[in-house]
Amino acid sequence: MSIQTVPLTLPPSADPSKFSNFGRQVIGIDPGNLKPSDFAEIQQLLYKYDALLFRNVNLSPEQQYELTKAFDPKAESYGHGDHKTQSTKKSILHPDLKTIPRVPQVQLIGNGTVHNHEGLETAALKHPSHTTFHKTSVSAADEAAGITRFYRWHIDAALYDLSPPKVTTLYAIQVPQGTEQTCRYDDGTGDTLPVPLGTTAFVSGKRMFDILPRELQSVAVRARVRYAPHPYVWMSPAAAHSTGLAIESEGKELPLGELPPWTEDKIKVYPVTWKNPVTGALHFQVHPCAAQELLIDPLPEGASREGALYPDGVHITDLKDVRDLLYKMQRPAIAPGLVYPHDWKEKDLVLFHNRGVLHTVVGAFKPDQVRAFHQCNLAASDEPVGPTPEDVRQYA
Repeated sequence: MSIQTVPLTLPPSADPSKFSNFGRQVIGIDPGNLKPSDFAEIQQLLYKYDALLFRNVNLSPEQQYELTKAFDPKAESYGHGDHKTQSTKKSILHPDLKTIPRVPQVQLIGNGTVHNHEGLETAALKHPSHTTFHKTSVSAADEAAGITRFYRWHIDAALYDLSPPKVTTLYAIQVPQGTEQTCRYDDGTGDTLPVPLGTTAFVSGKRMFDILPRELQSVAVRARVRYAPHPYVWMSPAAAHSTGLAIESEGKELPLGELPPWTEDKIKVYPVTWKNPVTGALHFQVHPCAAQELLIDPLPEGASREGALYPDGVHITDLKDVRDLLYKMQRPAIAPGLVYPHDWKEKDLVLFHNRGVLHTVVGAFKPDQVRAFHQCNLAASDEPVGPTPEDVRQYA
């Protein structure tokens, strides 16, 4: 018997025609105790729809780890390496994550002070805020009125040494109630998005690729992105754009010689588009804040050069040029009508295809508003697969 699913409940801001193949709520099944046949179906559903929601779930850290690992049985360590987010003090991830001692692949994230939690006597959590990461921030008066921003659009991945996780699981344990906020893009477009307090916002990497004009699809299938070594340390002195989709190019990145020790063989260079293992679709999967260089191959033999960008290929090393091109390709996909801002309820479990979506935390909490989630993703046992030669010929 096939597993029952229903479409996610979309907010009024979302364009329903753009979400027909994104997101499903799974009904009547316990994700912590799946039979092998049920898991096989869940796996297919996740890669088909990119995000699955289970409601009213009771899930231990051990069960969450086992569920996450089932998508990649050879994977072992947390996506950034067990305990590494705490030991790398300069990393921008350091304040956001607390490791569950007995299951180090599971992280406690959220806001406020949590006591006697899964082996942690006291955990002081801090919800990431755009005020500490963006070049500019909303005014205190606007923030008090409920104005906020996307924090940082990203893929869950170390992007150095370790391979990007296939799946991330997010489990809501304590969710503070509050009034809706307004996410303001502040990029001159006038775009705004009503969001539930403390939402996680998702966009489809497939949609990001599909809506590109032909000349940029050609660039995307021919391009690879080289990430900076220790990218979260490298970007730590810099400041982000108001949309959370780029770093401002002001030369503030940490010089490579001041980073923790690194070697060339651990640098990650990935295709800009990643192939879905079930549907075969291409997903535009770039962590824009961590990108350092772009390498674009020439057009394949026989392809039309009319209107083509970089027909002879190019290696872009100027950081501003890299960021400007990526922003041009990625910004259309975070338009308000294309964003799914999840309205969290306690005991929600969301599984998302980390190699198929981008996501960001949004919003701001007061210090006494306690939010507690368990997050798990595992550094993958293999690398993402890029477009085939046939894909390149089709889109180039």
